[in-house]
Amino acid sequence: QLQASGGGLVQSGGSLRLSCTVSRIQLANWAIGWLRQAPGKGREGVSCIRNNSGQKYYAESVKGRFTISRDNAKNTVYLQMNDLQPEDTAVYYCAARAVFHLYWYRDDVYDYWGKGTLVTVSS
Repeated sequence: QLQASGGGLVQSGGSLRLSCTVSRIQLANWAIGWLRQAPGKGREGVSCIRNNSGQKYYAESVKGRFTISRDNAKNTVYLQMNDLQPEDTAVYYCAARAVFHLYWYRDDVYDYWGKGTLVTVSS
């Protein structure tokens, strides 16, 4: 099971850190993705951290602003979001897949999902 938290309201240029806490699975053995869904739009991949190697992947729109990290001891994956912009407003979800997939940015490749957390960025 996955639980995302840390969303909220922030002004443009601000920062937030999202957390995804997992239970009943060993975090190190799973690839964890962050995806988001803006109002009226489909779900899109934001970032993914690969199991075992810990290699990180980012959507072009967030490169240089967002950082994904993982604390296996706490069974938690973080998404540090800096320089937030109004277009980052969305519900953010974390999702897990047993084996990393090259199409990590697609929502149909994940096995398990957590409930989302809302991020609202005001201009």
